[in-house]
Amino acid sequence: MTKEQKKAARGANKGRRFGKVRDELELCWKIANGSGCEFGDGCRFTHDVDAYLTAKPADLRVPSVDEISQEPPFGVRTLDGASASPHLKYPSLDMGTVCPVFAETGECRYGLKCRFLGSHVRTDEEGNVVLVGDEDKKARSALTAQEVNFIGPEAQKLLRTKKYVFPIAKAYLKELQDAEAKESKPKPVPDENSFVAEEPVQDMEVDVDAQQQSEKHTVEEIIETRTGTDEVMSAQDSPDVSIRFAEKKRLHWAEKTYLAPLTTVGNLPFRRLCVQLGAEITCGEMGLANSFLAGSKEEWSLVRRHPSESIFGVQVAGNKPANLVPTAEVIAKECAGGIDFVDVNCGCPIDLVFRTGSGSALLDTVGKLGKIIIGMNRALGEIPVTVKLRTGVKDGRNTAHKLMPRLSTEWNAGCITLHGRTRQQRYTKLADWDYIKECVQAVRAREADEDLPPVPIFGGGDCFSSYDYWTNVEKTGVDGIMVGRGALIKPWIFTEIKERREWDISARERLELIRNASDSALFYAEYGLNHFGSDTAGVNATRRYLCEALSFQYRYVPIGLLERLPGRINDRAPAFRGRNELETLLSSPDSQDWVKVSEMFLGPTPETWSFTPKHKSNAYGGEEGQG
Repeated sequence: MTKEQKKAARGANKGRRFGKVRDELELCWKIANGSGCEFGDGCRFTHDVDAYLTAKPADLRVPSVDEISQEPPFGVRTLDGASASPHLKYPSLDMGTVCPVFAETGECRYGLKCRFLGSHVRTDEEGNVVLVGDEDKKARSALTAQEVNFIGPEAQKLLRTKKYVFPIAKAYLKELQDAEAKESKPKPVPDENSFVAEEPVQDMEVDVDAQQQSEKHTVEEIIETRTGTDEVMSAQDSPDVSIRFAEKKRLHWAEKTYLAPLTTVGNLPFRRLCVQLGAEITCGEMGLANSFLAGSKEEWSLVRRHPSESIFGVQVAGNKPANLVPTAEVIAKECAGGIDFVDVNCGCPIDLVFRTGSGSALLDTVGKLGKIIIGMNRALGEIPVTVKLRTGVKDGRNTAHKLMPRLSTEWNAGCITLHGRTRQQRYTKLADWDYIKECVQAVRAREADEDLPPVPIFGGGDCFSSYDYWTNVEKTGVDGIMVGRGALIKPWIFTEIKERREWDISARERLELIRNASDSALFYAEYGLNHFGSDTAGVNATRRYLCEALSFQYRYVPIGLLERLPGRINDRAPAFRGRNELETLLSSPDSQDWVKVSEMFLGPTPETWSFTPKHKSNAYGGEEGQG
């Protein structure tokens, strides 16, 4: 191919569209959950339960890995006690299936629309189906299974109508405006007859107290001016004196495993999988500050947290204090108690983010970045602000060694993560761990000079094995390594790190991670159904994100096939056959084979559903994997 043809053949499929797949006959949600609909006959959805259940597709059943054949066509074998038990009146209902949502929480919020309906219904005297629940399991799951950080409809409406009140952010932004106006005001030029008085020596401790009192009075004035308007604040909403950095929660993260925030694939089900495999710190997908402030339902879904995530943070991207500081304030208010830290993205290299001045573009606007972090620290109260950055913007012009000491000592970042590449490199060439070491030494030297406690510093780049992890920790002095692409390709890397070993995982064990493991520990497919839903739309959303995960995991080369250990993330093995046909299937770069794997657990794909890989290079079987 010519150079132009090669360029056109790689990169992203930018025209990807994923529409929702719905039931042909849609049942009203309230009727599906056994309650009445206030719209009556005027409702645009059907209220005819009998007609809906007659037309409803057959119930699904997630098979155990033992039921899946290791040889083509990889069909599901029927084992003793695993045969379907159809309902007498509605043959599409399988009374022997297990609903993942019901099994975990004791109730299914999708009611009659659930694709595993036979698991949570019984038949009354007239032969009709009646929904059931498990009260004991509901009580137990309230603390262990219920997702948190849901924004209320009232707050979402205030954001959408631009009536949400940001007292702390507005006070801080006013300070910035006053300071800028004072700096831009022309100063009189003294002539030879002018007298210039020397500035008195100021007591810094007195100045700090005066500044805090000034901030308090400024906020009180704002509250008073709003009285009698649509934006009246209650006394409990009024901010107190800004919290001191010494009062903020400190992060003790040394040697903890950290899953990087990953766009698209780093969703809640994937994070739950990584937590089960040893990840201790997790962070949601990058959210855009402007979308948070606009009340976007999709953006606010990124802050959802599962109780199994012991240390959880939210990552935001923005280009100025005017959008990042209010975002921090609303997150702190609406997700109180559900957020352990907020991460500022200063490393995203993609053009769409960089051209707006967000992501890695902030590395070239250091003054603005400092104002952002100071303001976010004030808006978040005791919640720490962390920063994720790259070594610089352009190759050969590393700037992180100058920026990181200021993040730690001047702007009070709670943790710093450095990816060992520039923005221009994206993910090409190897990460520069020697430079990461230089940056760690610069920060520690500045902290020692100013007698400040050390903040956690995490490195990142090319970590693909337990050997990579511990070698770079010892070599550079970082507190840990944030794992991104390594976790996408092999989520069990966290187990390897914790146990300091390389895991020669088998094809069956990899399927266990897709389906479930022993002791009823749910994994990716069932985690996805719990998060996205067990109705038709939720099943196919789970299918889509499972295929997205497989678009990375196919790159894993089994240890038993390697010529040298450990494997490296940038290695590309030649075409190979696995130790069995199932292992060969899991290593296929053809997106149609990923769809085939999803069908093992989620049933046949609907005719209207298709999967387009994010990267063109993965679509060897055509740009779409069609069911």
